[in-house]
Amino acid sequence: MIIKSVQPDSNKIKRASLSFTETMRGFLTDGQLDFQSGYSLGEEKGTSITFTVNIKIDDVEKFIASSNHEADVSGHVNCELFGGYMEIRTGRFNLFVNSVGDNERKKMLYRLYLQTTNGKLLTLSGYKDIFDNVGLDIWSDTTTLYINIMEGHIEADGELSANIIGTGIMHIGKLDFIKQLTSFRSDATRKSDRLSVINDFGQFFLGSLWDIYGYSVFMPDTNTYEREIPLFTTEGVPNAECTAHSITTLDKLGLGMLRFHRAKCKDVVLIIHGLTTSSDMFIMPEHYNLVTYLLDNNFSDVWTLDYRMSNRLPYNMQRHRYNMDDIALFDYPPALEKIREEVGQDVRIHVICHCLGSVSFSMSLFGKAVTGVRSVVANSVALTPRVPRWSLFKLSVAPFVTEYLLGMMYLDPLFSEKPGITMGKILGKLTSIFHQECDVPACHMLSLMWGAGHPALYNHKNLADVTHRRGGDLYGPTSMHFYRHVRKMVRMNSTAIKYNKSNPKYRALPNDYMEHAKDINTPILFMTGQENHVFNDSNIICYERLEKIVPGRHQLRVIPGYGHQDVFMGKNVSQDVFPHILKFLESNSGDIKN
Repeated sequence: MIIKSVQPDSNKIKRASLSFTETMRGFLTDGQLDFQSGYSLGEEKGTSITFTVNIKIDDVEKFIASSNHEADVSGHVNCELFGGYMEIRTGRFNLFVNSVGDNERKKMLYRLYLQTTNGKLLTLSGYKDIFDNVGLDIWSDTTTLYINIMEGHIEADGELSANIIGTGIMHIGKLDFIKQLTSFRSDATRKSDRLSVINDFGQFFLGSLWDIYGYSVFMPDTNTYEREIPLFTTEGVPNAECTAHSITTLDKLGLGMLRFHRAKCKDVVLIIHGLTTSSDMFIMPEHYNLVTYLLDNNFSDVWTLDYRMSNRLPYNMQRHRYNMDDIALFDYPPALEKIREEVGQDVRIHVICHCLGSVSFSMSLFGKAVTGVRSVVANSVALTPRVPRWSLFKLSVAPFVTEYLLGMMYLDPLFSEKPGITMGKILGKLTSIFHQECDVPACHMLSLMWGAGHPALYNHKNLADVTHRRGGDLYGPTSMHFYRHVRKMVRMNSTAIKYNKSNPKYRALPNDYMEHAKDINTPILFMTGQENHVFNDSNIICYERLEKIVPGRHQLRVIPGYGHQDVFMGKNVSQDVFPHILKFLESNSGDIKN
């Protein structure tokens, strides 16, 4: 068993509290009925009930150690059947208490002592039945509350003789559940202690769920991932000499580059991936890939860079604090210098970049950390990140929830496929409950990690079946801090800005990366899929902003029928997408015109 209930630690802060807010909604009917009948009749009549409660645990260590796991409840209930708004005068909540006579069944108990606006006293008594039935029922069990409304303030031992005046069922909606996850607060003085308290509660909660559901739900590895295409293969680029090159950044990280060479060429192309991917997205053997396409069309010296976002490197599997300023300042300058060292200082370098690789390279270019770049193709997003509203919400809550509430260092699209029981596997299985658009768990996780949609990253119809199935290889794990930088940019009028203006480490970079836009002579093709559900119309907006500053310098190309990632990884991209890139590169090859 991997996750265990947390035991009190004498070295930790004493009497640290924890509180969170929960909202539930449902229907009920007056009279003594069974729960489902009360709910169904209430739904027909429109007799709804909602509550928003604040659950406060005064001493988290004591709460975890006790057998009844009891907390105080405050808040209000709304139900027109009983006059509308009702204040909770006092209330109790018990988490994971034993059911009488059934050691494998737990209950969450709610007892709310209410007062109506005309002074009448009522009691809401409810429970969630936490029990491993047949099937994957963990979500329904933990979000379904069976309720009775009784006259008077009634204790548990008085319920058999109480007058029940309302019966029904309440549920937590998906959005309300997400809001609940963001509401956790602790009164510990130090931030580290507050996070520790939240982490302890999270481990206790999920550990208890594992005790109930874990074996039957997560132990069978019925859909273990079976690799069809070798990991990190270069067999997708035939008839080229492939060499690996190492580079070291000024902040002491080791990065890698692959060079695919057929003949000497003064117009060299460097291709840069996005977050969670790698060089592999440009050399896929299952379709006519970008590197091979360029080699076949007279760009006979092509390089791919695996910088610190690459899933070929270990950096994203750590809880780091790298941001895109680090990449702009430290990763790209040595990469360009390595190419010039190998090919010659007079080489013309063209860059094709994607996703956050495009954002960070654009920052490096417009921040004047790199110079002498002949042309750039920037896909999906560059200096003006814009995301769907749902994505902005995820950007706001995911780093905290992942790192501190769930205690995880990274998210991995292969969570569901990996052996053993981990917090990641639980998250992966839960994610698949909400994403039933296909039968590939990695695809479901990618939609959680990126964008908004089912799926979010691409159109299924654009991918070869094997590409869809091997998404867990093509996209790797990522830690959370890069998301914080994206969120900051989105909230700053969708503009690429420095993450920490006061840090002298980044003094060479501008606070606003649009600051030098007029001085940057490198032409850029801003490219995006018309159905981009990750960065929406970011590149359209970027092109329009720059067009006002330097009219005619840059170009825009919107690809119909494509999303975010399928622009490079789709099965027909050599016909639908690559000719646009080739035309732009050819128009900017030859002598530098600056």
